[in-house]
Amino acid sequence: MRAAVLTEVNKPLEILDLEQEGPKAGEVRVQVKATGVCMSDYHIINGDWPLPLPMVLGHEAAGIVVETGPEVTGLNVDDHVIFSFRPNCGHCRYCASGRSVICVGHNDTPRWRMHDGSARLKLNGEPVNQMGRIGTFSEYVVCPAEQVVPARTDLPWTHAAIIGCCVATGVGAVIRHAEVEAGSSVLVIGCGGVGLNVVQGAKLAGARTIIAADLLDNKLDYAKAFGATHTINAKSENVVERVRDLTDGLGADYAFDAIGGEATTVQAFEAVAPGGHAVIVGIPAFSARAPIAPSDMVYGEKTLSGTYYGSIRPGIDFGVLADLDMDKRINLDDLISRTYSFDQINEGFDLLMSGGVARGVIVFD
Repeated sequence: MRAAVLTEVNKPLEILDLEQEGPKAGEVRVQVKATGVCMSDYHIINGDWPLPLPMVLGHEAAGIVVETGPEVTGLNVDDHVIFSFRPNCGHCRYCASGRSVICVGHNDTPRWRMHDGSARLKLNGEPVNQMGRIGTFSEYVVCPAEQVVPARTDLPWTHAAIIGCCVATGVGAVIRHAEVEAGSSVLVIGCGGVGLNVVQGAKLAGARTIIAADLLDNKLDYAKAFGATHTINAKSENVVERVRDLTDGLGADYAFDAIGGEATTVQAFEAVAPGGHAVIVGIPAFSARAPIAPSDMVYGEKTLSGTYYGSIRPGIDFGVLADLDMDKRINLDDLISRTYSFDQINEGFDLLMSGGVARGVIVFD
């Protein structure tokens, strides 16, 4: 079985033949049909998130169940599924309250190994880790059954794949986390795959003004196509001042930082109006620190929050997003601006980092 393995930080992924053990109790084996090329994977490639190597990356994917282990219920061979990169133990305080994306029930084992602490992949007899316990840059994945969600069979594989991360994260940040109200003004900083879905989510929520900011004009063009009413090139314009110009001098009601950087977090916070809500959506480097003025939070009653995975409920929201896609209420056809073969995976990351795509997806034969 072939998989794209990161063996060393800041090196290209290597497509290697790995040994794969079959599913144990509570696990499934899935044939991957499509997987997205995401910035989160690159954070591991470049060392922003130091994780133990070798590791199979990939976390935004969909496929078909080919084998189930003992004690698996609710999933059958030939089911179409979308991967979730977050576990769901079902009994911790967060799962019990419907916040499974911050589940703590499996924190006793590393997130790159199965729940029993062992690896299902090996190279020359040595364990290979899986990103988020899935590692979808692989022809087949063995993972906990709780991390795949059944999907409707008429959903295109490429669409199903990106629902599993960038669509869920972006739309969820707006609808599930911030609960943006109709008629609001919204700022979106960063117009990559996640940011464009924040734009889509804001449009879906009925926002009146949707302002998109980025450094690249082609990404701002994408944002306009997905519903942005105004754009700001942050290279040549002051984002905070321009947002205030567009919102009667007050600032936006909501601002979403889809980058997760120190400077962009400050921009999002400073660009919201009194009583506004700034949300960090992009995951920062572990070392990042942002200087926020607490007095602004007090005097302006501003809120600054973070959302992980858009605060979604995968078992429910993947299906909701699939229905919205098939009903053409969100646009995933144009979001997928490039597809690759598995052998082109490093080219996919090159284009991601150059800003040349909205979303790129690897399609398996």
